[in-house]
Amino acid sequence: MKYNQFGKTDMKISELSFGTWAIGGNWGKTDDQKSLEALEYAMDQGVNFFDTADVYGMGHSEELLAQATKGKEDQVYIATKFCRQGDIEDPANYSEEAVTEYVERSLKRLNRDQIDLYQIHCPPFEIMKEGSVFEVLEKLKDRGKIRYYGVSVETVEEGLFVLNHTNASALQIIFNIFRQKPLEELLPKAQEKQVGILARVPLASGLLTGKFNEDHQFEESDHRHFNRNGDAFNVGETFGGLEFQKGVELSRKLEWIAQDRGNMTRAALKWIMQQEAITSVIPGFKNVGQVEDNLKAIDVPSFTDNELAKLKNFYKGEVHEHIRGVY
Repeated sequence: MKYNQFGKTDMKISELSFGTWAIGGNWGKTDDQKSLEALEYAMDQGVNFFDTADVYGMGHSEELLAQATKGKEDQVYIATKFCRQGDIEDPANYSEEAVTEYVERSLKRLNRDQIDLYQIHCPPFEIMKEGSVFEVLEKLKDRGKIRYYGVSVETVEEGLFVLNHTNASALQIIFNIFRQKPLEELLPKAQEKQVGILARVPLASGLLTGKFNEDHQFEESDHRHFNRNGDAFNVGETFGGLEFQKGVELSRKLEWIAQDRGNMTRAALKWIMQQEAITSVIPGFKNVGQVEDNLKAIDVPSFTDNELAKLKNFYKGEVHEHIRGVY
């Protein structure tokens, strides 16, 4: 396992880490025992960083992480997020009183005295520009409740604002072969500012595994069913903003990336890890098999310069125009 320096923090984190949205909920049925086994397996393989949020199963994924990392608190870093349990448009949701309550609840569920990375969970741009929430986070840092803070954003514009106008240590972005826009300006700026980058939705909600056909049906409790058109939250969080059938069509044109790399999943993750500004990629999982397959991405062959150029041209020529929403 390779460990990357996480911006200006004192943390070095595994280049392939994991997000815990799927084991908390909104990805269909879950099995806590399988989730705990998968977490244990990941840590045994050297994974030392997990991303979660207070709304993943309304705190359930935080509780699972507390179980899995008990006795390993000094070895395994946890990033969690806040704000979406309340009205994200209401400034009061970001007050010192409200954020302190959020952090205390997360600390209790995580069974920790301090959160390694505390992230605002895709807040409205106006909240970020108003700025007082960052003052609150500085206070929580001074009080020892959190070590560092960051922001999970939906758009490149929001990400650039965070980089240029805040002291955030980390930025979490939607980034994958279907969502290459951050390569142009955002990632170079993050390197310049020495801000850590976490890449979420790395497999475009499964499109980049190559396992779906146009007729695939998702469970009603799966966001790929109820948010495929952005009805519940930002459309970019589901299939990277692509309409499902179009995404399946485009994924077939990428089947070549799996050659000599085992499968499309490993290839898609490798492409992200190859981008110099990315600190860690955080795919989701539900069981040991998925964790194992994702971790194999570390050892597959890197993309050649010609292959990277081919993927860049594919994005610009065939994908970019089909992504919905502001990004």
